[in-house]
Amino acid sequence: MSGGAASHSKAAPSAALCRYRIFIAWFIRYLCSDIGSRRHSRLPEREQYYYTTNNLPTPAVLTVAMGEELRKARELNKEKRKRRDMLRLALWRRAAALLSAGLALTACAESDTAHERQIDVHDPTMAKEGDTFYLFSTGPGITIYRSQDMRQWKFSDRAFATEPHWAKRVSPTFNGHLWAPDIIEHDGRFYLYYSVSAFGKNTSAIGVTVSETLDPNSPEYGWRDQGIVVQSIPHRDHWNAIDPAVVFDESGTPWMSFGSFWEGLKLVKLDPSLTSLAEPQEWHTIARGDRQKFHPVDMAGSEEIEAPFIFRKNGFYYLFISRGLCCKGDDSTYRLAVGRSKSVTGPYLDKNGIDMANGGGTPLISGNERWPGLGHNSAYTFNGKDYLVLHAYESADNGLQKLKIMDMDWDEDLWPVVNISQLDTYQGFKVR
Repeated sequence: MSGGAASHSKAAPSAALCRYRIFIAWFIRYLCSDIGSRRHSRLPEREQYYYTTNNLPTPAVLTVAMGEELRKARELNKEKRKRRDMLRLALWRRAAALLSAGLALTACAESDTAHERQIDVHDPTMAKEGDTFYLFSTGPGITIYRSQDMRQWKFSDRAFATEPHWAKRVSPTFNGHLWAPDIIEHDGRFYLYYSVSAFGKNTSAIGVTVSETLDPNSPEYGWRDQGIVVQSIPHRDHWNAIDPAVVFDESGTPWMSFGSFWEGLKLVKLDPSLTSLAEPQEWHTIARGDRQKFHPVDMAGSEEIEAPFIFRKNGFYYLFISRGLCCKGDDSTYRLAVGRSKSVTGPYLDKNGIDMANGGGTPLISGNERWPGLGHNSAYTFNGKDYLVLHAYESADNGLQKLKIMDMDWDEDLWPVVNISQLDTYQGFKVR
């Protein structure tokens, strides 16, 4: 027993010192914590008993003994903890932002996969080469898409990387957007007509660029600008050189219709090169709107007529025109009217026999609540079937313009007929 007691008495100081050191480390950490700072002056009774039994100083005694040194340590530790917490908060916020952005991108990707984006175009025209359809629309450099089925549209190219070198000379306020293209194929070459202008002015010109193919992967692909075909100058010309569309008559002579507002829509003969006017020049007015009297000649008026397109079919030349106002989203009043003639130069008469040059034109299709405005059409026969191609403003998408390709049938009197329900059923999508 005595031997065991002696052994215990020698080991006790070492154990006590160890416990004391452990306590000091724990207590400093404890005091520097929020809980310790609130509780160090009030110890449970069983903890007080432990310190007394083991001859250890109580926290209160220790606090007094450490005095200023301990307070300085606490203040320093608080500052360190504050900086640490601020750093942690910043890191958490950054991580949360990155996580949120990642989730948003993932959601967008999933959304794009689940809900493809409808193609939004203005003034669409089309051509077919081989098994591929090509779509051209107003935009920077003229935007070109391609498709195998007229529904899934992939970006193909822009006809101009920047803009025609002569654009600003013709229209000083030109903003880089080339308007209202028309595409035709003739003798194995493609001719792309386009407009340079400024909104509401007739400081305008129609140009043409050519390419041997529409396939951007072909070594023969490449647009070469041929310059101005026709130009309108304020005060000299009471018409506007925009919205071109080319048609060949029964003898193979090329004609270009064009125009917007002012004194109506024009038809002019082209020379065989398709890049300039035939000489001597031959002009015709094919449609006209109502222009208020005494209106400044250099400004668009109340005519609300533009975008002629002549489609040869059934022994007639059908003249489609757009009436109303475009480009106003839900407030657009764009709509289509039609007349026809046995001669490319007119007169173009509506169903009531009224000349379109005198304000005639049979309504073809107008907007509704879901599609308040629609127009600037073109017309084609693809694979033995006739189509009307146009843009329509979708009310549910803040009036954004959408591509519409509608079946075009013919009534018993050989007038064109379209089904307005196809504004809802046809949807074209942008794909990668």
